[in-house]
Amino acid sequence: MKVDLDQHEFLKFRLRLVGSSMAKIARLLGISQSSVTVVSQGYRRSHRVQREIAEQLGTTPEALFPDRYISEEGRSAEHS
Repeated sequence: MKVDLDQHEFLKFRLRLVGSSMAKIARLLGISQSSVTVVSQGYRRSHRVQREIAEQLGTTPEALFPDRYISEEGRSAEHS
């Protein structure tokens, strides 16, 4: 699992630009803000959280977190 704190900060910035936040996502999903944060940072995975972050930003989870999804070669990019 790849931890990327810079990407996390950039995601927070992008969320602010669209009027959202990690806290708002947590409220929407009925989970703690720290749960959203650890997914964004890369410590944990949750397709549900990744999907909501992507939806708030008008994109896909695969575009936001490409290393967490299967690459074109059919294997996880983090195992390359």
